[in-house]
Amino acid sequence: MVRPPPLRPGASIAVVAPASAPHDLEQYEKGLARLRSLYDVRSAWTSGQERGYLAAPDSVRAAALHDAIRAPDVQAIVCVRGGYGCLRLLPHLDWTLARNHPTLLVGYSDVTALHLAFQARADWTGLSGPVATEWGELDADTLDPFRLLAEGGTPVIGEESLHSFREGTATGRLLGGNLSVLTRLIGTPYAPDWNGALLVLEDVAEAPYRIDRMLSHLQHAGVLDAVSGVILGNFRPEPPPSNRPTLSLDTVISDYFGDRSYPVATNLPYGHLLPRCSLPIGVPAELIVETNRARLNILAPVVAD
Repeated sequence: MVRPPPLRPGASIAVVAPASAPHDLEQYEKGLARLRSLYDVRSAWTSGQERGYLAAPDSVRAAALHDAIRAPDVQAIVCVRGGYGCLRLLPHLDWTLARNHPTLLVGYSDVTALHLAFQARADWTGLSGPVATEWGELDADTLDPFRLLAEGGTPVIGEESLHSFREGTATGRLLGGNLSVLTRLIGTPYAPDWNGALLVLEDVAEAPYRIDRMLSHLQHAGVLDAVSGVILGNFRPEPPPSNRPTLSLDTVISDYFGDRSYPVATNLPYGHLLPRCSLPIGVPAELIVETNRARLNILAPVVAD
């Protein structure tokens, strides 16, 4: 693992928009103010170069990411938001630069593409956590677990909320994030090695048949057979039209995970809803699923002194 230094209060950060621009600039500014109250924000995205649903042209967004990675005093990159655009950057990124300058990348949703690509191409660890547009509304239930991980803690995650689905114990690198984005990396040089990994998945506003289709993709690609365990986070499916037949999301999950030989847990408070946990990407973890309880033990910090 190529681990960045801990992100402690007062540390220097850059706020970068590798995907979409914020919907609400006031919300973004409120988030920036909260970040500035904790960290030394050396640079931050500003509006003016938006290109449709992108925060700026690909070359500008890639350059901003490179500048933040290259800066010797920047210890973390906090993404403005997800949306869409990270996949477009992957062919333009300097992986040698990334390997030589590990920096804590913070974000989720579309940022899944960057977390997994940096893991695959530069062996980075990352932190799937709150984006800048959310920082103005973070409560202690979200902020405290984030800071624990960012400062080097190795917590037990989800012990009070995880539900048992398939019993067992497994260890492996924690990989995953947003299901829709993750599936787009399959078959590309930016997908990590899934063998023995603990796979965590979440998604939002997807009908059960679309979640079914994406899980089928993972099955056909061998991912669901390669991993050593699965943790499912928040899935807030889009309701189907009332006049069309459907399967429930629970049925879809049972179809793909009901007879697995490895442990499976559900109901991790991770995804597009607040409050939620943050997850360290690329670090070893242990999933323990028993009859009436489950927990995810983080075995190594995502950062290193």
